Order: sequence, then C-alpha cells, then structure tokens
Amino acid sequence: MTAAEVLVERRGAALWIIINREARRNAMNAAVLIAMQGAIQGAVKDPQVRAIVLTGAGDKAFCAGADLGDGTGVFTRGLDDPMTDFGRLARTVRDIGVPLIARVNGACVAGGMGLMAMCDLAVAAEHARFGLPEGKVGVFPMQVLVYLRAMLHIRHINELCLTADLIDAGRAREMGLVNSVVPAAQLDAEVQRLIEQVAATSPVAIRRGKMAIAAMQMMAFPEALAFAEAQISIAAMTEDAAEGLAAFNERRPARWTET
Repeated sequence: MTAAEVLVERRGAALWIIINREARRNAMNAAVLIAMQGAIQGAVKDPQVRAIVLTGAGDKAFCAGADLGDGTGVFTRGLDDPMTDFGRLARTVRDIGVPLIARVNGACVAGGMGLMAMCDLAVAAEHARFGLPEGKVGVFPMQVLVYLRAMLHIRHINELCLTADLIDAGRAREMGLVNSVVPAAQLDAEVQRLIEQVAATSPVAIRRGKMAIAAMQMMAFPEALAFAEAQISIAAMTEDAAEGLAAFNERRPARWTET
C-alpha cells in the first residue's frame, strides 16, 4: 500500500478518513484496513476531534468491499488467526467515544456495507447504490451480518443477502440503512451539518452515551433499565452536566471541558 491509498485530513472539528483507491472502487485490502484503524485510534487521543468521517475518493464508490484481486486471503489472515483485519477495525470502532459519520458518495456494497453500518450516522448521495453480492463470488456477508441483525428487519436482511441485488438510496433509507439521502452536490453540506450538531454537544455525554447504547443492545429490559438508571446518575455528576445546566439557564452556548 502506498501512503496515498488512505488519506487522513483534519477539517475543523472532524477527522476525515478517505479510501483513496478510486480505480479499484475504493475496495479494501489488509493495508487499507490497518491504516484506517490506526487513524481512528489516533483521532480519539485528540479532544478537539469531535467526529470522524469515513468516505471514499471520487463520486462512483464509497467502498466496493474487499479487494478481490487479492484472492480469498482478504477474508482472513489465515487459519491460525481467528480475527480478520475488518474485525479488528470493528472492535476499535465499537470502543471509541467519538461519533463516526459515513459519507456514502457512491456504490456501497459487500464489506463497504459493513464499513457504513459500523458508523453511528450515515448520509448518502442520491445516486448511491447498496447491496450484498457476496453470494455471487461463493461467500456470504458474515461480518456485515453482525451489524445488520440489529439494524434491519429479518425480511430486509434476507432480501439483501439472498438475492444479491442492489437497492437505491431511497430504499436504503426506507430500510433504515442511512439517516438521510441528498443530491450529490449537497452531500458535503449535509455531512458538515451533522458535524456541527455533534460538536455542539457534550463530548463527555457523547462518550458515555455511545458506551451505553452498545452495552444496552446486549441486555434484556430489566437489566437495561437498571443500567440506564445508574448511568444517568453518573452522567448528572459530571462537569459537563453542571456546565450544560448553567448554560441553559444563562441562555448561552455551553463551554465543554474538552473543547
């Protein structure tokens, strides 16, 4: 991998991570996944980074999934290693307290769907297309299912996985895959709107909230409610909670502890 295959750019309050492999439809190989993981790990060490944007170069593809030109080795490091590079990236993303925004600028298929789904928010251009065509190359979107099982109804999962057909951006929004769909010319403006909204909130609250969302997904109702009761009590005692209440009563913007 050349350094240019993954671009990392600081733009205001956001860190942009761009898969720069337009000729390969921004497909991922091991080196790209490792570079993305490193960029994300570095971003969380900077309190001024309030959001991370994942996208692909150009306007044809967000990410076409694994680079099949590398053979079946793209799906695993080998039988002696139970973790994949995609799995390592997914674990890193799950544990960070900074929101990730998927800027879906074109085709989002196969592992690209997993990359999009691991983000907290997703914005798609109208011309974007989504799908899980793995069955056409003799495999199945196993890792993507980790996300889809909690995100989509089983009928929608079956439709995507079993037919291998592509759907348009409007259908993706109907299913719940993306938050919004806009004309391509408005894509960056919509992403920037989300960045600004996230940056206006408490970084402490966001960090604790992301952890709570992930934890409660694995709990039954009684455990989730008890956990939430404990977490709101802790959140109410933070400096950001005191500042947020003061700012509300004084009718002024909050001055968060980490910004």
